Amino acid sequence: MFQGEKKRVTVMNLLFVGDIVGKGGRKAAKTLVPEIRRKYNCSFCIANGENSAGGSGINEKCINDLLGSDGYIDVITLGDHVWAQKSFAQEIKSQKNVLRPANLNPKQPGYGYKIFRVPAGGEIAVINLLGTIYMKDGIWCPFEEITGILNRLPSRIKCIFVDFHAEATSEKIAMGRLLDGKVTAVLGTHTHVQTADAVILPGGTAYITDAGMVGADFSILGRSVEDVVSKFTDGMPRRLNVVEKGIIRLDAVVVSYNIKTGRAEKIQPVSCKIQV
Repeated sequence: MFQGEKKRVTVMNLLFVGDIVGKGGRKAAKTLVPEIRRKYNCSFCIANGENSAGGSGINEKCINDLLGSDGYIDVITLGDHVWAQKSFAQEIKSQKNVLRPANLNPKQPGYGYKIFRVPAGGEIAVINLLGTIYMKDGIWCPFEEITGILNRLPSRIKCIFVDFHAEATSEKIAMGRLLDGKVTAVLGTHTHVQTADAVILPGGTAYITDAGMVGADFSILGRSVEDVVSKFTDGMPRRLNVVEKGIIRLDAVVVSYNIKTGRAEKIQPVSCKIQV
């Protein structure tokens, strides 16, 4: 290497953050994500924000909180609560860094995948998909959808990250196996519990069934323990309040990937807590 020549970086780290729940989750993310990015030298951050507005959906205020002027989160993905906030159907039209599931009706506003430039170097495609088992009716098959998307992506795009927002572990694992060797990572969201199966699959794809959540540590999936237990014990419908204060836990994974080949080299679960 000649004097003054910069060494080219071929392996980068990407931070993927699990479902952000409510105002407490947004506050925790705002503090913890920059710290995690520095600690693990992450050049890019994707976060699922579909529970960020009072526990259901997202709106422009939440987007501004999460993306922010400091850019600590680069892309927000969503899920089955995508249209829970009535204003969002209009707001998404002006959002360049927010994705809704690609396998929704194509007449619905927004984009299901996009190509982003990583400031530290290279490009990545981020794809958002929604599962079908125990989810809403009328969702196009995610397996057919992802096949079509991969065929449409430019050949120069080697690094591809998929947020698969799904309930059934079997459906998520099947997606991981289908895409092994075809994408950089398949990262599950929706169930809010970080699973213990983070792995690099044989073809070089990073996989985890669920990345977890950013929500109250003493809660049931970010909701009041008392409310959820009562609903299970008496069967009566009631509001399940989001726990916005106290100790908030942030769950995420760091994926190390080769920017030239798109292959993942390492996936590392991360979990930390903060008082909000």
